[in-house]
Amino acid sequence: MFNIALPKGRLAEKVCSLLAKIGFDTSGINDDNRKLVFVDEKNGVSYFLVKPSDVAIYVEYGAADVGVVGKDILLEYKPDVYELLDLNIGKCRVAVAAKNDFRENKERPLRVATKFVNIAEEYYSSLNREIEIIRLNGSIELAPILNMSDVIVDLVETGTTLKENNMSVIAEIVPISARLIANKSSYKFKTVAIDSLKEKLAEVIA
Repeated sequence: MFNIALPKGRLAEKVCSLLAKIGFDTSGINDDNRKLVFVDEKNGVSYFLVKPSDVAIYVEYGAADVGVVGKDILLEYKPDVYELLDLNIGKCRVAVAAKNDFRENKERPLRVATKFVNIAEEYYSSLNREIEIIRLNGSIELAPILNMSDVIVDLVETGTTLKENNMSVIAEIVPISARLIANKSSYKFKTVAIDSLKEKLAEVIA
């Protein structure tokens, strides 16, 4: 059995659509139920749904042979996996955003609210800018509004939430999209199956 870790949420629907186009049966995953594991007997594939940030962990530790994860997770946590293919879906960007009236005071460390601590630190280090990280996991836009931080580093897709809160992007750090990743040991022993999956997905994307 070939195990594939899929991210819960909107991205799962897009991934399932891609898999369906290459002949995989993902119909059960779209059912409105609480099942976490789905089996495609015909293709010898088992899918399981996990939190997007956990996909890489399941793949790294071998519970899944392959998985689909955002590039942001790979950059932030640097899991020990193979990155095989840019799936060209789930597109957004990691960006710096601030209130529209923001004026930077370069005489003190910049206060940065984010859940992407490593990405933020690497970005500002490249600018030789001293920062103070405020680690948050949700509603990050609140931090500048409440004067808790100067800026935020977060995923931005449409920018609607920023606009509604009188904020805007002031710098783009890196574009993000979903990637196909593989467990290193699985790739060694299931090379043919994993390469076949990668090549079929590449054809569909192209």
